[in-house]
Amino acid sequence: MSTSAALKQPTSQPDLAAVKQRQHGAWSSGDYAVVGTTLQIVGEQLCEAIDLRAGSKVLDVAAGNGNATLAAARRWCDVTSTDYVPALLKRGQERAAAEHLMVEFREADAEALPFADATFDVVLSTFGVMFTPDQDKAASELARVCRSGGKIGLANWTPQGFIGQLFKTIGKHLPPPAGVKSPALWGTAARLEEMFGSQASEIAAEPRMFVFRYRSPDHWLDIFKTFYGPTLKAFAALDESGQAALKRDLLALLGEFNHAEDGTIVVHSEYLEAVITKR
Repeated sequence: MSTSAALKQPTSQPDLAAVKQRQHGAWSSGDYAVVGTTLQIVGEQLCEAIDLRAGSKVLDVAAGNGNATLAAARRWCDVTSTDYVPALLKRGQERAAAEHLMVEFREADAEALPFADATFDVVLSTFGVMFTPDQDKAASELARVCRSGGKIGLANWTPQGFIGQLFKTIGKHLPPPAGVKSPALWGTAARLEEMFGSQASEIAAEPRMFVFRYRSPDHWLDIFKTFYGPTLKAFAALDESGQAALKRDLLALLGEFNHAEDGTIVVHSEYLEAVITKR
């Protein structure tokens, strides 16, 4: 999937409220934390890219099970962790408690954050806010709650990377709602400029790689079918023959990206690491 193709704007007007409700159901199903925990290094690297300072007021948006939350708390920041799935916030709470980290956890919608303007020094999101149906509204909210001179740190899957291609593959079997922008647009510098350019003094974006490591192709597929909401829901929506076809395509995609030659999975998945300085 090329960036130019990904940036084509939809012409129809989707029911974003209905899309959000379905997405909430997807992310509430399974147990994203099983996959999310493996992504911890991304939150750590994002905090380093921001040059996060102790004592900063930090908001983690669409925090999932708290990867960026924990990374910021380990750096002695005043952290608020938000998500619209209570079960994921609970997993974040459990992780913070295990490490004796002080974090405030709060249920919140990324498109309507319950905070005053300019409340936070730093606003973070790792593979979270990119899945909001109303991208422009979510971007506006991130910028609104960040103070002037503060930073917005994002890690978003790119269209051409493994996860971007995973969603493209799922879309061949279950087309996404008409008119809804691809989440992978957040993984392009052009789309970030569209959403944040008018409110930013600087947008620094660099491609990075996360490496998925699993025991085997079947192990990866079992984990993603069982715990990763979008994949779980895709399989649940298909009949037996449709499930078999999706499985074949996913294993083929995995084989295309897999670098391992010992039967295990070592898949490099590109994401865009962005640090946006609020004007």
